[in-house]
Amino acid sequence: MKGFIYLRRKASSLFLLTLFLSPQMAASSHGWGKVTMNGEIVDTACAIDIGSRDQTINMGVLPTSYIREVGKGPIKEFNIKLIDCRWEKYSKDNNEWNSLEVTFDGPSEGDFFTLSGEAKGVQLALHDISGYSITPGKPLPVLGITPGTMILKYQMQLVTNYHPVKAGNYQTLLRFKVDYY
Repeated sequence: MKGFIYLRRKASSLFLLTLFLSPQMAASSHGWGKVTMNGEIVDTACAIDIGSRDQTINMGVLPTSYIREVGKGPIKEFNIKLIDCRWEKYSKDNNEWNSLEVTFDGPSEGDFFTLSGEAKGVQLALHDISGYSITPGKPLPVLGITPGTMILKYQMQLVTNYHPVKAGNYQTLLRFKVDYY
């Protein structure tokens, strides 16, 4: 009989311990989270503002008849904001930054950026604010660096690629890089 009571007490003690610990264990697991961080330390003349790094440009809804008749859609403007621009380098060679060069790249055909999706017969043209045509993978004309904040202004526009226009959604991903000299 003693053996049975002993086993019973041990079992009930384990059961009570399990009852008391379970809510605490469950509660403590809900209090955990995860933060992943990354970054980069660079010596550049300017930093790209966080709002300019990843942009989504809504090109709107455009009737196929408009593209067929006009051959292009309305111009959409976008900016790349450069912050904390400076002339001096932090490296030992003490040369100064004088200029920068921007290059856009992405899926392309000739001088235009291509689109993916259901829409057909259109491609994307890019220009700087002065109307200079941006060719995929080719640097734009060199710009002088202005200390402080610089706003680089660009325009994009749907244009026909002379294939039959078909309605549907479309998208593309463009990358840009800034080189300093």
